[in-house]
Amino acid sequence: MNDSFTTAINTQKSTQNWMDVIADNMSNVYTPGFREKQVNFKTFLGGAISDDYDKKIDQGKSTPGTSQSNLFLEGKGFFLTKTADGKSVYTRLGEFTFDGEGVYRARNGNTVQGYILNDKGEIMQGTKSISADLYQETALRGGALDIPTTNIKLWIDPNNGKYLGKYDDYEIKNDGTIYGKADNGKRTVPLYRITTRNFHNAAGLLEVNDGEFLETEASGKPLLGYGEIRSGLLELSNADFKANISYFQMAKLQMEVSNKLISTNKELLEEALRLVGS
Repeated sequence: MNDSFTTAINTQKSTQNWMDVIADNMSNVYTPGFREKQVNFKTFLGGAISDDYDKKIDQGKSTPGTSQSNLFLEGKGFFLTKTADGKSVYTRLGEFTFDGEGVYRARNGNTVQGYILNDKGEIMQGTKSISADLYQETALRGGALDIPTTNIKLWIDPNNGKYLGKYDDYEIKNDGTIYGKADNGKRTVPLYRITTRNFHNAAGLLEVNDGEFLETEASGKPLLGYGEIRSGLLELSNADFKANISYFQMAKLQMEVSNKLISTNKELLEEALRLVGS
């Protein structure tokens, strides 16, 4: 059995780690897309040892973005983006913009994924179309449809300054459909539908960078997302400031107890050495 000194040292170390995580949460309360970290502990005879982190996947509050190309996903799910080598990366931070070539990209350069639509707004799977009702039904059931996605591109014709050479502007609706607008808004044509994904166990996703996740065995395979998309907004951090204040008070008390135990054990050891040497 470990003595009280070892127990106190172990608890002090894990408590310091806990306090660092809490401080990180509190300093990122207003950081768009930040996911709150929660420390787990393993408790045994040698004291409390921190046991990796959990991420809160709950939705954060919305805040105005910098352009209509910024997106806020209301509800469960993630936007699907792709790296240059085709790897799928999932995120809730819709800080998306169109680059100089008209490609829709995330802040890190990943391409935002979408489906190509026909003029009826139906998703195209090769030469076949998939009705919006079937897509919605499958998404609500937590299912998946094997539909290839594509990079979204709204190229601007340098000769006339129009999107795709013929649209004056674009608009993103709540279902994620991107419309090209012409004739002063009198004519709208569906072009793409932004792809969203969901997971049975989203907490099992692997966070590779802040707000960027990869699929894992624990998360399960991606399903169709069904949250509503709000154009011109971004999602703030989901860190709960008040809750983290409470956690910090608990951690502070735990640290004080650990420090007191270490100090007391040190005094006892010094006294024992004094008695032995006298």
